[in-house]
Amino acid sequence: MYSNLWIEERYKDFYAMRYKVENVLYSKKTEFQTVDVVETKGHGKMLLNDGLVMVTERDEIAYHDMIAHVPLFVHPNPKNVLVIGGGDGGTAREVLRHSSVEKCTMVEIDGAVCEACMEFIPQTAEVLKGHPKLDLIIGDGVKFVQEFQATNEKFDVIIIDSTDPIGPAAPLFGPEFYTNVNKCLADNGIVVSQGESPWFEAEIQKSMLGVLNDIFKNTFIYNFSNLTYPGGLWSFTFATKGDTHPINDFRKEAVAASGLEFSYYNEGLHQAAFYLPTFMKKNLEGLIQNP
Repeated sequence: MYSNLWIEERYKDFYAMRYKVENVLYSKKTEFQTVDVVETKGHGKMLLNDGLVMVTERDEIAYHDMIAHVPLFVHPNPKNVLVIGGGDGGTAREVLRHSSVEKCTMVEIDGAVCEACMEFIPQTAEVLKGHPKLDLIIGDGVKFVQEFQATNEKFDVIIIDSTDPIGPAAPLFGPEFYTNVNKCLADNGIVVSQGESPWFEAEIQKSMLGVLNDIFKNTFIYNFSNLTYPGGLWSFTFATKGDTHPINDFRKEAVAASGLEFSYYNEGLHQAAFYLPTFMKKNLEGLIQNP
């Protein structure tokens, strides 16, 4: 269907990105946010939460490859993985490609995100329709980790696949949440989180890493690039409960042995992602253990 509609995502009062929309496929206002899926001319189907681009078919591979495979190829034997957020399903999809993973628990606060993506973006969400190793919970991730720490089960890797620190995702950036995350991790556990833009959100990065640095033994940050997040260059934080190091303990041989094919990730990129631009190293001095 032809349309003259364009959508524009604005960042503060000085930056915007526009996309040509050919069809609106889904729109629903929930108790948490407005969820939309549109068909765009240049990026395929696109998921937006409150007007902010979350996922597009064209470039979702960059985000999902890097949030999932980096920690999973560092941890010596990841069997039990927790994903908080990630309602589009792409992170769970990549986690479940690892044969060592015996169980992936995914906690998404807004069921409409899963609903919309299962219907209109199966590229990321097909796994949510039923996978023997996936336990999909529609619920509050903050409450989940608060209550889960009382159990005897521990996670090897926890992935915080959140939106920006506004609305329902705001509590996922605070010290109380990460204290509970730490208690849910196994002794050699790793937590990776969506880490904002080094160009536009340098202060949020400092705040996030300050929180992590107070709670975890080692903290790092690594970068990736995509088409649809403001500034193009984006980050993930990487924190460890033990001495695990994202480069020194990177299991390069496991990448080839896995037999997996990747659209974005590779072993060279894994290591390079932790070597930061100079302005980032200066801004985050004392908060990270990057080389």
